[in-house]
Formats: sequence, C-alpha cells, structure tokens
Amino acid sequence: MQGLNWSVAAPAIAAAFAASAVEFVEAFTIVLAVATFRGWRPAGVGALAALAILAVLVAALGPLLEFAPLQFLQLIIGILLLLFGLGWLRKAILRTAGIIALHDEEKIFDDETAALAAEMKSSQTSQDWIAGIAAFKAVLLEGLEVVFIVIAVGAGRGLLIPASFGALGALVIVLIAGSIIHKPLSRVPENTIKFGVGIMLSSFGVFWTGEGLGIAWPAGDIMLLINAVLFLLTGVATARVLRARRAAQL
Repeated sequence: MQGLNWSVAAPAIAAAFAASAVEFVEAFTIVLAVATFRGWRPAGVGALAALAILAVLVAALGPLLEFAPLQFLQLIIGILLLLFGLGWLRKAILRTAGIIALHDEEKIFDDETAALAAEMKSSQTSQDWIAGIAAFKAVLLEGLEVVFIVIAVGAGRGLLIPASFGALGALVIVLIAGSIIHKPLSRVPENTIKFGVGIMLSSFGVFWTGEGLGIAWPAGDIMLLINAVLFLLTGVATARVLRARRAAQL
C-alpha cells in the first residue's frame, strides 16, 4: 500500500476495523448459539454460505465504483455515512446516559437459543436446515453492514483495499477470540466501540459530503480529525446532560 495518504487511510482502516468488529461480534454470538444448540456443521455451512455471497457482492461492486464520478460518489456516500454514523452515535449516547439498555451479547445468545428451540419444536423442516438458515441470516445481515461501511469509508479516496483489510482484520480477531473463549464475547466494550465508530463515520460523512459539494476544506485532510474531536466533545457533553436530567427525574 505504497503511496497512500495515511492521514486519510489510517482513519478509514480504523473505522472499518472497529465497525466491522462490532458487527462480527453480533454475528458470532448468533452463530455460536446455533453451534451450541445444533452443532458446528450447520452453523459453519450457513456462515460460510453467507460469507461467499458477501465476497461476490464486494467483488462485483468494487469495479462498478470506478465508473461513478468521484464528486457525486463522495456526496452520496457522505450523506449515507452521516445518517449511519449519527444513528450509531445517538444510540451510544443514550446507552451511556442510561436511557436505553446496554447491548448484552449473553442475553442475545440465550434469546437466540430459545428461539431456535421453539422453531425446531414447531417445524417439520430438518433441524439442521433451520439452524443453518439462522447462521446464514445472521452473518449475511451483519455482513451487509460491513460491506456498506467498507465501501463508504474506502470509496471516496480509492481506499477500498485498505478498508477491506481493516474489516478482514476484525473478522480474524473475532474468530480467534471466539474460538478460544468459546462463549459470547460479552466483555467486548461494545457501546464504547460504537461511540467511537459513530464519531468516525460521522466525521467521514461531513468530510465526504463537503468534498462532494465542492467545499475546499481549509485544513485539508486534517479536517477529519477536527470533525472527530467536535463530534466527540458534543457526544460526551450530550450524554452528561441526559444522564444528569435522568438522575434528577429519579
């Protein structure tokens, strides 16, 4: 990856890695529930089938992006990143303030196991088939978000390959940690990661939207860092205000 502008590439890789890690942890929890309930064969087949579809999707979309006008691409991706990033940031702020519950991977594991048991009990379909479909859907749905994030943070400046490496690194680490621990990765500070990812995606969103509109940022690529700091300060301040208001109402 010689010749990369690392002032933009490093945040893109970090954003892709952190966001993908969150999605892969959620997918792994469901795949683990399937494997625990029915065995690794249907869980693995379902997960691998979903990964194959995602790989084909990335391979197909990557070359198509080369034909899109860069400024138009930056504008569309910037707007989508803002919507996506602000959504993550909003939930992270509300969880930090104690207004909504923290994401609980162990509860998701228990709920998925119970749902699988109920579905298998009431269905005449092969139990391995039901388990495989559950793993397939989990990996495909979470993986589609990863694909969007990789494309969104990487397409604006030709950083699809570095962003893809960031996502791939997250997948490898989650799989290694999950295979060693062999239980839901409940100790992962998911809300903190989502807070950070929301900040990074929102920062990229503002940056790409501005470039798509033809804005010449006065500080150049450093605006990514400035935007991130502004989103961080705003997010922390908002969470503190909401927590104080909630405490006053109790």
